[in-house]
Amino acid sequence: MSSKTLKKGFTTGAAAAAAVKAALLSFFFKDPDFVEILFLTGEKKKIDIKSIKKISENTVEVLVVKNAGDDPDITHKAEIGVRVTVSDSNEFAIQIIGGKGVGTVTKPGLELPVGEPAINPGPRTMIRNSVADVFDRFNVRQKKVDVEIFVPQGEVLAQKTLNARLGILGGISILGTTGLVTPMSHDAYIATIKSSICVAAAMGIDTLVFTTGRRSERFAIEIFKSFGEEAFIQTGDFFKASLDMAMLNSGIKSIIYTVFFGKAVKMALGFEHTHAAKSELTLKKLSTWAMDITGNRKLESLICRANTARHAFSYIYPEYPELMVYVGKKIIQTATRFSYNKLKIKVIILDFDGTIAFDSR
Repeated sequence: MSSKTLKKGFTTGAAAAAAVKAALLSFFFKDPDFVEILFLTGEKKKIDIKSIKKISENTVEVLVVKNAGDDPDITHKAEIGVRVTVSDSNEFAIQIIGGKGVGTVTKPGLELPVGEPAINPGPRTMIRNSVADVFDRFNVRQKKVDVEIFVPQGEVLAQKTLNARLGILGGISILGTTGLVTPMSHDAYIATIKSSICVAAAMGIDTLVFTTGRRSERFAIEIFKSFGEEAFIQTGDFFKASLDMAMLNSGIKSIIYTVFFGKAVKMALGFEHTHAAKSELTLKKLSTWAMDITGNRKLESLICRANTARHAFSYIYPEYPELMVYVGKKIIQTATRFSYNKLKIKVIILDFDGTIAFDSR
């Protein structure tokens, strides 16, 4: 079987840094078709320039199309733009601001202070490096560089992200720890979990509701109507990693898992990551638990031959509540072990229509 090598991509921050470099080359040399930029890993990569437009004698506008490689996300193929203004100054200076389509931070707990544009430290460093690279090449000194980053479709794209919940309003974030997007690394998702937890902690929230996606979260919000939106964290498949991040914030004391049965069984089995893989192993172990707890060989056989955890659940609930209790308690034990007994763990397991099938509270 042939295997395909997955292509790396670049972040919105790297796109902005490339656009800034192209703008400065347009000032001091000529309009480039592409630029080579230095990523914060030490790697270099060529990035194509979509367009360069002179706005005034000292202002240039550049567009770059963000390419996430083989790990496409919401901003894959989005246009990232910059307006760069170069002016005389008594000293070398760079100012970076957010324009249309770039969000503004309105809640505490993120890497940036409230009121700042959502342009993370990594992209800011890459932009400064791009400026320094061109200035060194052409021996430019005593200039001020004003960089305005804009994203033409930023406000629309932001609606498909969790930015509003994080308190980032008006557009997307300009992101990138290193500038590179590594396929299947899940870096962006993990960063969002971390940011969500940090915002909740900064707002004084000590109890978080962890769900695995939008659907389970919708049901959780109905259960916990008095909780603020910041308390709800979509952790995806990152069972252990999300607990690790919660422990980094001393203000977080308690986690309430609100999950569907399929994820619940994988969590009960102690999987650190609960992706759909290992389903056969999951059902085999569940069938063993069913036999141990109920003594019912027919139930054991039905679960073992089930197509999915959802299929198995139809045999278990509501006829065998003791098995639901066992799975719920195993999740609590596993999460308590993962969090070194530092977090109070509670678990709600949902039927697929949102009915509560188990509640440890």
